[in-house]
This record gives sequence, C-alpha cells and structure tokens, in this order.
Amino acid sequence: AVKMGEWKGEGQSQLDFMEKDQCILLDMNDNVIGHDNKYETHIFCPERPRGKLHRAFSVFLFNSEGKLLLQQRAASKITFPNVWTNTCCSHPLSGYDPTEVDTADDVASGKVPGVKRAAVRKMLHELGVTADQLPVDKFEFVTRLHYWAADVVTHGEGSPWGEHEIDYILFIQADVTLKPNPEEVSDTKYVSMTELLLQMQPESGLLWSPWFRIIATRFLVPMWWTDLPKALGGGFFDPKEIHRFDCTQEHMGGAGGASKWLDEKGSEFGDLWLGQVATNKGVAPKTPSMKPLLAHDDKNVWRLEAQE
Repeated sequence: AVKMGEWKGEGQSQLDFMEKDQCILLDMNDNVIGHDNKYETHIFCPERPRGKLHRAFSVFLFNSEGKLLLQQRAASKITFPNVWTNTCCSHPLSGYDPTEVDTADDVASGKVPGVKRAAVRKMLHELGVTADQLPVDKFEFVTRLHYWAADVVTHGEGSPWGEHEIDYILFIQADVTLKPNPEEVSDTKYVSMTELLLQMQPESGLLWSPWFRIIATRFLVPMWWTDLPKALGGGFFDPKEIHRFDCTQEHMGGAGGASKWLDEKGSEFGDLWLGQVATNKGVAPKTPSMKPLLAHDDKNVWRLEAQE
C-alpha cells in the first residue's frame, strides 16, 4: 500500500476534499475496479447520468436508551446541504495505510475492517467522537444498499451533482461525547422511533437525505430498529445480498436526465457508466475530467457549462 500517512480534516475546505479524497470505484456487484476523486465520482452529466458508482458507509449510532443519533448536514456542503440524515455518511477512501479498501473476503466474513476504519475516521472529523469511544469491533455490518439520487433539490433540474453508492450499513450502540464540526454538521439530535416517524412527516418542514428517507421507511423502522438486538448481533447480515433501489421521483433527473432503473430490476447496462465498466471487463474506463465544466453562482448553486 502507498504510505500516505494519516487523513487530515483540519484546514481542508469542502473543495479540497472533492479534489483529494479518492473514492473506491465499483462494478454493479461491489467489486473494486479503480478509484477517482470526489468530483469525478459525484458529477452527473450526459456521459454519466448517475456519476460513477462508488463505495460508501452509513453509521447508525444508538445510545444505551436505544435512541438514534441524527445529524443535519452543514449548509456549506456541496451535495445535499441542510438535510437531516443518519449519524454519519461518508466514503472509505483509496490510498491509505492501514487500508480502507475491503476485499471480497472481508465482505463475505462480515468483518469489513476497512469500512469500519473509515467510519471511525469520519465520526471524529464530523462529530468529534474520539476513536476510544468507538472500538472497531463494536460496529456491526448490517447489510449493503445500492442507490442513486440527483441533487436537483439544491442545484435545480440540471444539477451536476448526485450520489451513486453501494452503502455499507454499520450499527453501533454506545454513549458518546459529541463535539460537532460546524463545517460538516449544523445540528444533531437523538430520536426515538416514534419521534423519527413524526419528524419525517411533510408537515414537520424538515429536509431529509434521499437515501435516509428510503432506508428509514423500508429497512430501519420495519426491520432493524424494531429488533435492535438482532441487528446489533448480525442477524440481518447476508454476505451475498445487495438491496437496490431508486430514490424518490423528486431526486431523479439532473444534468444527465437519469430516470427509474434499479426499482425496475435494471441491469448494469441500464446505466451508461456501469455498462462501460462491464464492457471493459471490470476495469474503470479512463474518462476526461468533467471538473473544468463546473461552475457555480454566489448562492453555491452549481451547473455544468456547455462543452466547447
């Protein structure tokens, strides 16, 4: 592994992370096919209507009362600012030692040490929770979810930004001390299941991340949280399973005009990029950078400029 030393969050802007963080690129079945920076993986454009599929994780931290810690993403975030979501969502990255890139064997065993290391790193960066409060072996890998969403709510119908991830769901039960980083998180709160359901009603006026909305209604409330001891004990884990879904209609579109796909049981050829990956025998195709075409106004609304 390349010795890149430690990942440093201090003094880095959101744009620095977009440039430096190397996301792990995947094929449709979560096999690692390469890496690319956060710009190129998250840009939705006609050539890649859903960006480049990459690996992510979502931490769900419950306190000893069984309440779930939620965060509200900071207003300065480029993608999905101001939305409420689960405790921490981010990406394991390529190029670190010890590695954050899990192998097929790591997944089959359910151990996923790389993703768990990434979770500890980001819990410190976003929420100020120190590593001694989050022993890696206390994280439970619940399952994998594959979804995509265009950020048209923030950036309008032609939004150049979105998420397209295979997300590793990690549960942990711990009482922790929080010191949220205002550049990442604007608010936090613990909720019971009843409180969460009330706050997700439209009349609450709260914005929710598109992935959390579906995770909560399809998986969290009916299954995992209802039987928290089972979830924390690995009872929902199936090493072969990847649940796939499109986000709701309001998060379709974007600069590449992406529409329904996973809910229709579409194959990798239903997505331009993943079709190219399959044709390229599971190696990430080389693509010209889209970053030079990005522009934004003073309200931080982004667009893609026409290609010369």
